[in-house]
Amino acid sequence: MIGEGSAPRTTQAAEGLRRRRFTVDEVTAFVEHGLIDDRERFELIGGEIVPMSPKGLFHERLKTALNIYFVRALPPGVLVSQETTFYLSEDTFLEPDFVFYEEADGLEKLKGETCLLAVEVADSSLSYDRGRKADLYASFGLRELWVVDVRPRSIRVFRKPTPTGYANVSDVAGDAAVKALNVPALELTLASFD
Repeated sequence: MIGEGSAPRTTQAAEGLRRRRFTVDEVTAFVEHGLIDDRERFELIGGEIVPMSPKGLFHERLKTALNIYFVRALPPGVLVSQETTFYLSEDTFLEPDFVFYEEADGLEKLKGETCLLAVEVADSSLSYDRGRKADLYASFGLRELWVVDVRPRSIRVFRKPTPTGYANVSDVAGDAAVKALNVPALELTLASFD
């Protein structure tokens, strides 16, 4: 029951119809009780369950190569997790391909402000990852996001988050190197993965 002064547990879809808003705890319970298959890929954005695109072969090959590279390139004290659930608020979680964080903090303290870098590897989800998802990361204070475009092998780098998006956005060609601001030992040139 909604108490006086509480926000309604609904969202409004593009067509104007109201929908019930879910929390992270509720969605977790749905999975635990088998109401949602634990192999189903989705994100929870502002209380709405958003199905994720299926992963293609190019996406998976590049992600595997990046995973090997990232693990080998990390300095002591920094960890990377692949496809972890990134809890941003009581009604929002995302599933980035990679998140980098201080080992001392661990996943328990992973938030927008404590994440050193998030990396999204995009093929069919490119416009979503560069648009709505990047804006979400910025609104939660994620300091740096890389969106890797699988096909031309380029990276869009997002830095300086604001509540409405990133103030600094740049494109890095596949033959150029990009260096992570908060993990200086991490430098990536995508052309080396061909």
